[in-house]
Amino acid sequence: MQRPLTVAAPQVGPEEERAVLRVLRSGSLAQGPEVAAFEEDFSRALVPGRTCVAVSSGTAGLHLGLLAAGVGPGDEVVVPSFSFAATANAVALTGATPVFADIDPSTSCLDPAAVDAVITTRTAAIMPVHLYGHPADMTALCALAARRGLALFEDAAQAHGAAWQERPVGTFGRIAVFSLYPTKNMTSGEGGVVCVEDADLARAVRLLRNQGMERQYANEVVGFNARMTDLHAALGRVQLRRLPGFTAARRSVARALTERLAGTCGLTTPAVHPSAEPVWHQYTVRVAEDRDGVARALREEHGIGTGVYYPTPIHRLPAYDLELDLPQTLRASREVLSLPVHPGISAGDADRIADALVSVLGAGR
Repeated sequence: MQRPLTVAAPQVGPEEERAVLRVLRSGSLAQGPEVAAFEEDFSRALVPGRTCVAVSSGTAGLHLGLLAAGVGPGDEVVVPSFSFAATANAVALTGATPVFADIDPSTSCLDPAAVDAVITTRTAAIMPVHLYGHPADMTALCALAARRGLALFEDAAQAHGAAWQERPVGTFGRIAVFSLYPTKNMTSGEGGVVCVEDADLARAVRLLRNQGMERQYANEVVGFNARMTDLHAALGRVQLRRLPGFTAARRSVARALTERLAGTCGLTTPAVHPSAEPVWHQYTVRVAEDRDGVARALREEHGIGTGVYYPTPIHRLPAYDLELDLPQTLRASREVLSLPVHPGISAGDADRIADALVSVLGAGR
């Protein structure tokens, strides 16, 4: 029997174990020297010139970053509805209103024209998501933000090491946030990184993550406990060193899948914009008919796990429940299917995935 293939598989090994054990033995477990070193390492490796602040999760990073940038009640922030709920939730938690715009069907990222159409006098910012590790159109979005006098923030939760016109994602917006959840391209077990463009913003995020304190018991603002521990940072530092290898492996699998699946009837392989260097957090195809039946057949008949990111657009979730005209978002929610692309997938596994998908589609499911 062939081994099951999962859509995600964190790559954690002996080096990570040694790093965590070293911190355990040090007796310094909370936010400390490992966190500070991780922040410097992350900036140098992925977002040169930006100051990084490590926090407890990507969601916390979005929330604190928005607050530090001054977003709050009365403001609107334009976001995609085709994303994980945390994108909009972080806006709502500041007291601001998330305003949903449609996506470009070729990349599944925010459509700049759709963003322009929903901007109002209350709009404070645009926050694209670099979905599936593919950068949003930062040329058009940066130009739009400048023309309309708006801040630009980046939800880079899935895009560690991606680039747009050879410029790393996370260096375009006033703030950018990466997630370090176990299924991401690199992990710290749980955590996030806020990347900011100036020292004042960095200090504001640091205050907010630590109960409003820079010095113990000298609370300057009302803050949160959103600190990263040294245990998580030690794990993250090892993963950061391994990230280039992880990315190369993901790109290799993605190339193999695209080559094997190109031209398959009823299937659309993911497009790559000429200006983009994606990192393939997900390899997401479009299935024209019976996406869920195809996923079920892959799982039950071939032992291949898949994911649907995302089956319900954020604006249709019970937390928001809005009636909006977002046709590309709704279409994507019906058609997207993510195949295994993580570094644990071998060349033979990629062939197996492609063969199975072609077989399932050929059977008319």
